[in-house]
Amino acid sequence: MRFFYTLLLLLVAGAAQAQAFTPAELARWQQQAQRISIVRDEWGVPHVSGPTDADAVFGLLYAQCEDDFARVEDNYLTALGRQAEVRGEAALYEDLRQRLFLDSARAVVAYRRSPRWLKGLLQAFADGTNYYLATHPATKPRLLRRFRPWYPLLFSEGSIGGNVSVVPLERLKAFYSQPRGLGWQAPAVEAADISAVATLAPDPLRAEREPTGSNGFAIGPGRSASGHALLLINPHTSFYFRSEVQMRSAAGLKAYGAVTWGQFFIYQGFNEECGWMHTSSQADSMDEYLETVSEQGGKFFYQYDGKLRPLLTDTLSLVYLKDGQRRRRRFTTYRTPHGPVVGQVGSKWLTVRMMNDPVAALSQSYLRTKASDYASFRQVMRLNGNASNNTVFADATGTIAYWHGNFMPRRPAGYDWSQPVDGSTSATEWRGLHPVEDLVQVRDPASGFIQNCNSTPYTAAGPGSSPSPTGHPSYQAPDSENYRGLNAVRVLVRRPRFTLDTLIAAANDPHLAAFEELLPALFKDYQLVMDAPGGTAPEGTAAAIEVLQGWNLNYNVNSVAQTLAIYWAERLQRLARTRLPAGGPALSQPQFMASVIARTSPDEKLAALADTQAELTRDFGRWQLPWGEVNRFQRLTGAIDETFDDRQPSRPVAATSSAWGSLASFGAHTYPGTKRRYGDVGNSFVAVVEFGPRVVARSVVTGGASSRPGDKHFLDQAPLYCEGKFKEVWFYPEDVAKHAARTYRPGE
Repeated sequence: MRFFYTLLLLLVAGAAQAQAFTPAELARWQQQAQRISIVRDEWGVPHVSGPTDADAVFGLLYAQCEDDFARVEDNYLTALGRQAEVRGEAALYEDLRQRLFLDSARAVVAYRRSPRWLKGLLQAFADGTNYYLATHPATKPRLLRRFRPWYPLLFSEGSIGGNVSVVPLERLKAFYSQPRGLGWQAPAVEAADISAVATLAPDPLRAEREPTGSNGFAIGPGRSASGHALLLINPHTSFYFRSEVQMRSAAGLKAYGAVTWGQFFIYQGFNEECGWMHTSSQADSMDEYLETVSEQGGKFFYQYDGKLRPLLTDTLSLVYLKDGQRRRRRFTTYRTPHGPVVGQVGSKWLTVRMMNDPVAALSQSYLRTKASDYASFRQVMRLNGNASNNTVFADATGTIAYWHGNFMPRRPAGYDWSQPVDGSTSATEWRGLHPVEDLVQVRDPASGFIQNCNSTPYTAAGPGSSPSPTGHPSYQAPDSENYRGLNAVRVLVRRPRFTLDTLIAAANDPHLAAFEELLPALFKDYQLVMDAPGGTAPEGTAAAIEVLQGWNLNYNVNSVAQTLAIYWAERLQRLARTRLPAGGPALSQPQFMASVIARTSPDEKLAALADTQAELTRDFGRWQLPWGEVNRFQRLTGAIDETFDDRQPSRPVAATSSAWGSLASFGAHTYPGTKRRYGDVGNSFVAVVEFGPRVVARSVVTGGASSRPGDKHFLDQAPLYCEGKFKEVWFYPEDVAKHAARTYRPGE
C-alpha cells in the first residue's frame, strides 16, 4: 500500500508537468494496472494478460506506447484529420478528406450508441494510452496529450490505407479551393467529361509497381504432413506498420499476431482454435454518384427523382501549421444522402458512398479475434463491417476457407458500377447489402489449399477447385490475376504435403515469373537485330545477354542476372508507360508486361540494356553486380520517416518487388545521396501456424520489436528477416514463462 501511494504522488507530480490527468484518474488506472501482466519474451514481444478483455486492451496500449508512441500518435493524427497541425499546410486536404467522411462529432455519437462491452474496451484503450503518458512525462506528444475513448471509432479497420484514401486529393482540392457563393454558375458539361472521370478503383499500374498488398495461404489436413490445417500470414505493408503481440484474458481472449499501432485488436493472426489472414481487395465496396446541382436564392439544391432537395452543408474549421504559427482555414462542405461531395466533373458534383458504420466495423475487427471455428467466424462476418479486405481462414477442426470482400452493397443491374452513376434517380440506390452467403468464397476445396495474393478469387484454390464467377455480379470480384497469384498456385500444386518448414519455403519461393515473358522477348529481339543485314547490338550487351540467358529466374543475393534484369525491366516499363492510351482499361500484371513488350522496339530493348550496364558501371564501378550488393535492408533511426546511408551498415536481401512475382516482397529504391536501394515496404510481420491439439507457430518481423536504436530488440530479427528465416512463437503461458526476459505491470 505504501508503494501505491508513493507511486501515485510521483504520477501526480509528473502529470502536472506533462498531461492534465486528475488524481482520481491516476488512482483508477493504477488499480487496474495491478491486475495486468506484461511479459516480454526473449525477442521483446509483449504477452499481455489480465482478468478481463478490457484489462488486456489497457495493457496492450501501454505496451504499444512503450515500443513506439510516435506511431500510435501518428495514426490518430491521421484518423482525427489533424496531420496539418504538425505537418503543415501540405496535409490540409488530407485532413479535409478524413473529416468529410467521419469526424470527431460523429465518432462521439457512435461511441454513445456502442454496446456496453465495446464501450468498456474503448475506455480501456484510452486509459492504457493515457496511463503510459502519465508515467512517462519525458515522452513529448506532438499534439495528442490525452487520448479519448471514441478515437478508435475513427480507425476501425487495420488496413494500411483505409477506405477514404482512395479519394483523389487533387480532385478534392480542386473543388474545395474554389469559392461557391452567390451567382455561382455550373460550367457546361461535355460528354467526355463524365466518361473520363477518375474512378475510385486503385490505379492498377501503381498497385502492381508497389509491393503493398499481402499473401495468405491455407493448407487443409489432406495436404498437411501432420493432418492439421496450416496458415500463412504474410502482409505486405510499409515496414514497422504493425507490431507483434499476444493478448490473453480470463474471459476467453487468447489472440496472437500483428496489431496496427494504436489499435486494440489483432488484425492478422490466430488464437488457439483458428486463424485469419486479410489481403487487400479490389471488391467494389463503394460508389461514386454524379449529382445535378443548382443554386437558387444563394442556396444549393440537388435533383432527385424530378424534385429539388436542399444540399446539406456544414462548415469545417481546420487548423494547420505555417511558419511556426497555428492558422485556421474554414471550408463549407457539401453532401447528399449518398455521401460528401469530393469533386466536380463538368457540371456534375461528385459524391462518394461507402461503408459508414464504425461500430459494426470495430466490433467485427475485435470479435473475430475470439472466434473459435468456421461457424463462429462466419457469424462475426455477418456484421458486414470489413470494407477493404479478403479473408483467408483456417481452424483447428481442419476447415480452410476464403471470402472475397465482406461489406458488399447490392446494386441494381444495368449500370457500370466501376464508373460514376447518375445520382439524380432512385434507380441507382443500393438495395441493402449482400449477405455473407452471396460473396465469392470457397470452403475446403478439393485441391486442399487456398491462396490469395491480391489476385482474382477465381484461381484461389487452383484448377478445378476455385470458385466460379457464375452467378456473381462483376462488382464483387473485379480483381485481375497477378504474378504472385500465378506463382502461388504453381508452388502449392506441386508439393503433395506441407509442414511448417515447407510452408515457409513456399512463402519464400524465389521464382520471378514476370521474366518468363520479358526475357524471351529480349532474346528474340536481340537475335532479330543481330540477324538483320549490318545489324549490331550496343557495345557490351552481348555479354549481358549471355548472363541473362544463363539465369534460372530465381532471386538470389549472388545473382548478377537479377540485377541486370530488374534494372533493365524498370527502364523499359518507364518507357512503355508513356505510350499507354489515356483512360484505357485497367491492366493485369501479365497484360501490362505484354504491353511493355509490344510497345518497345528491338532497338529500344537493347538500348535499355546498354543504359542499365552504363548506370551500374557509373554507380558501382562495374555492371557485373550481385543483387545483394545493391538491394539492402537498413534501419538506422527508428523514425517514422527512416533515413538511409550507403556509408552505414546494411544487410543484403534476395527478395524483390512483387511486381516481378516475388512472393516474399521487398520493395526497395534509392534515396537522396544513396546508390544502393533500401527496402521500406513489403514483408513486415510474417507467420506460419499449425492448428491441432496445440498451436505451433513461427514468425518474423522487420528488424525487431523496438523502435529505439541501441535497444537489443531494434535489430535482433534483422538476420532472420533478411534470410527468410523464422523464430519460434511462444503461445502458451507455460512456454512464455520459460522464455520470459522481463515481467512487469504497467507503470512499473
